Amino acid sequence: MKSLLRRCGDCVRSVYVAAGLAGMALSAPGTPVWAQARGAAAIMLDSRTLAVPAQPLSATINTLAHQWDVAILLDATLAAGRAAPALQGRVSLNEALEQALAGTGLLASPSGSAVIISVTPLPPTTSNSEQAQELAAIRVQGKRLAPGVTEGSESYLADSNSTSTRLNLSLRETPQSVSVMTRQRMDDQGLTQLADVAAQTPGLVYVAGGNSGSDSSMIYARGFVVENYMVDGMSQTYSGYRSLFQSNDMVLYDRVEVLRGASGLMNGVGEPGATLNMMRKRPTQDFQFRAKLEGGAWDYYRGEADLSTPLNESGSMRLRTVAAWQDNHSFIDRLHEKKQIFYGIFEADLTPSTLFSLGYTFQKHKSTNHAGRGLPLFYSDGGLIDWDRSTSGAARWAYSSRRNQRLFASLEHRFDNDWTLKGVLDRSETRYDEVLGYASQGFPDRYTGAGVGLWAGRWSGEPVQTSLDISASGPFQLLGREHEAVVGLTSSRTRDLAPSYTLWWHRDWNASVQDIFNWDGRFPSEPANPATGQTRSVEKINSAYATVRLKPSDNLAVLLGGRMTSWSLYKNSLSYASGKRTETVRTANDQFTPYLGLVYDLSDHWSVYGSYTNIFKPQEYRDADGNYLDPRTGNSMEVGLKGSYLDEQLSLGLALFRTRQENFAVVIPGVYGPSGDAAYEAVSGALTRGVELEATGQLSPQWQASASFTRVLAQDRDGKALLTGVPQNTFKLYTTYHLPSVGQGLTVGGGLRWQSGVYEEQAGPLKQRLDLPSVAVFDLMARYTVNKQVSAYLNVNNVFDKHYLTTVNTAVYGSPRAIRAGLDLRF
Repeated sequence: MKSLLRRCGDCVRSVYVAAGLAGMALSAPGTPVWAQARGAAAIMLDSRTLAVPAQPLSATINTLAHQWDVAILLDATLAAGRAAPALQGRVSLNEALEQALAGTGLLASPSGSAVIISVTPLPPTTSNSEQAQELAAIRVQGKRLAPGVTEGSESYLADSNSTSTRLNLSLRETPQSVSVMTRQRMDDQGLTQLADVAAQTPGLVYVAGGNSGSDSSMIYARGFVVENYMVDGMSQTYSGYRSLFQSNDMVLYDRVEVLRGASGLMNGVGEPGATLNMMRKRPTQDFQFRAKLEGGAWDYYRGEADLSTPLNESGSMRLRTVAAWQDNHSFIDRLHEKKQIFYGIFEADLTPSTLFSLGYTFQKHKSTNHAGRGLPLFYSDGGLIDWDRSTSGAARWAYSSRRNQRLFASLEHRFDNDWTLKGVLDRSETRYDEVLGYASQGFPDRYTGAGVGLWAGRWSGEPVQTSLDISASGPFQLLGREHEAVVGLTSSRTRDLAPSYTLWWHRDWNASVQDIFNWDGRFPSEPANPATGQTRSVEKINSAYATVRLKPSDNLAVLLGGRMTSWSLYKNSLSYASGKRTETVRTANDQFTPYLGLVYDLSDHWSVYGSYTNIFKPQEYRDADGNYLDPRTGNSMEVGLKGSYLDEQLSLGLALFRTRQENFAVVIPGVYGPSGDAAYEAVSGALTRGVELEATGQLSPQWQASASFTRVLAQDRDGKALLTGVPQNTFKLYTTYHLPSVGQGLTVGGGLRWQSGVYEEQAGPLKQRLDLPSVAVFDLMARYTVNKQVSAYLNVNNVFDKHYLTTVNTAVYGSPRAIRAGLDLRF
């Protein structure tokens, strides 16, 4: 390990502690410059505001080290089996350590630039290095690790989130339903794409209406399409084509925070379904390198590399780079995908209290023989067609190409009063080009295969989004008690220049497929489809927000917040044929979104909560005349019960929710607008009700688990069911167990995804009801540790090879049994 560190970073100064660890060397970068200058004795007098739950002693010491940015050495054997009480209020590090160690017989003593915890005070004449060597210690380096980071936790549970209110709160302190897909969970299940994460996350439903990434493959939550996507808390804004945001590779991210319910406090548009907040990986204090190589069914190959290292001796400058490459075919004939991903981030401590970050991401996804929808479900006589799962509905010339690059920078300063001022600037450039050609038009004759045609067209664009967010957060005193607040301003501008093409019907082109049962995708050939015009658009969102968390008593927290938002969308369309320009301006100014949340602690383990917020959502849906529907409005309410057990390692939740909306968009079957797109009508009084249950975390040091159940009922004001093609009930379970006594260590796990049946009332040529039964899919995994640096893993999805349709609208099937295996290298 020493030679590897010398080769990969001569500037990294490490502290080695060996006794009691079977000779294994642990390394960490040197103490920060500011800590060296002041010394641990002075740092122990500094005061901070704490809200640390009761938990294992090692976890509390880790939290204190992060809070005070100081190295703490703790004997690993002394920490085992010990718990620390909850720590609340403003205390010095010395006082916090005294409270944490009360009754343990342990003592914390400053030693140079570090703090050492031992049974008795160490002799003052002993040098720091000798002290470290005498202890079987774990070294905790607190260097501004972002709250909620899950990498390295080996847990399915995150300690905090910020996606509901912008305050860093534990799941129990948050008065809404939040699930966190941790790094460990994504690694265990091999979840590499955002759609994979959605399919496994509690309360979310992924409905594949076409190949992955198409605009007909949707994520649903609480009966609504998910359209709110965020990266590190910054909203992704592009009303023209929100499906683009599904093209995110998970190798870039530490975790995905999923807020279910309205989220107007976060982004100004209170989408009632869910918000997916993807949190990037950050540089680590210690040198680490990880590489993964995997392969699997249908010529699937993927490689990943992840390097993080300090750049100087003090560790005040740090760098992380991540790269991935993927090439795969599919169980669907002819479909071929390629993906390239790169991420780099640099961090620097400009002062002991000031952090600067600069980063860049690049993602490129290309799919050929790509189908936006599947094959027809019915024969022309109304009978249901049983296709082979591998049959493709894509024309050979159809493809989807997406490329995104993002440059971002942030500056964060922490003041002596524990307030933090942060500014983030983000610029995202996307290029997409989608050539559409899929055979789902019409219904084939049972005997000749005639009667089917292609839907063909093209859309492309180059949206560029520039966003700025400035916020301040911290504690304040009122009526003798301490409270929290966050205030901020956000501005985003998305501009786009998109060519216009004809869609679905083309001059001098016949869309007919002669015999769909013997079709290879070659004919008809691609229609001549030059650009017929172009559209310039500018979408702007400006907003101010504030949240206050009041603590009138130890057991009660009141969250009050609001966001004032102004939104505008300008479009200027040019027709090449006529030279005519058409301008469209849509605005919604000074829209206020209130937020109220209450959390009351019933006991050390249980809390009840309630929350209320409004909904405001501009829509891109149009009616049969081509007019935009009015914005969706309404309100969302939620009450629930949350609990935590096993030293805060297991989180439990029960939520009851109710959402009422006006101008809810519902597709009009068989009706199309002037542009050729499906026409919608606005439904007033749409009501969604439901219940969610979730249990996630660590049942024992070796046992991780996540289980959830969701039931959603969506109806119009007359009681008629809405979105009947989205399952009302879903159950998800995944668990792993580690067996350290098997070789160097074996982890085994598995899961179940179940959803209730769905239906469509006016399906097929006879306008009959189509019912699809409930579906249960089982998955398995295993990971074997070869040695400290190498492990091998295996994932088997759809173990029993379940054959099922994914949607009521077209013939798209769930993936058959798929096996992937790989090697994981870590240094």
